[in-house]
Amino acid sequence: MRAGGILRDLFATDVDLIGTSDDWGASKPDPEFFHRVAAVVPAEPDEILYVGDRVDNDLRPGAAAGMHTALIHRGPWATIQWHTEEAEKLPTFRVESLLELSPLIARFNEREH
Repeated sequence: MRAGGILRDLFATDVDLIGTSDDWGASKPDPEFFHRVAAVVPAEPDEILYVGDRVDNDLRPGAAAGMHTALIHRGPWATIQWHTEEAEKLPTFRVESLLELSPLIARFNEREH
């Protein structure tokens, strides 16, 4: 069994969707991966927040697909890229923890409406 199947078995009742590059036959940063994400989420690309720890693999292609992005400061790539100009300007949000996202999203949505 591949990773997607294992994860779906483990989290069958706790998660709405699990999709992996293996399931979709496309890996990041391939634009097709982000188009597949947008195809399975019941929202328009500009209503999706793609969260990742890499500018090159996550944020740049997510933004190119029309998604909002959040850079999470986790792991070696985020640490290496954190202070680059692109990492400071490209993402909609920059966070140290996923716990920070909910209030940021709420404030963002209030400004947009």
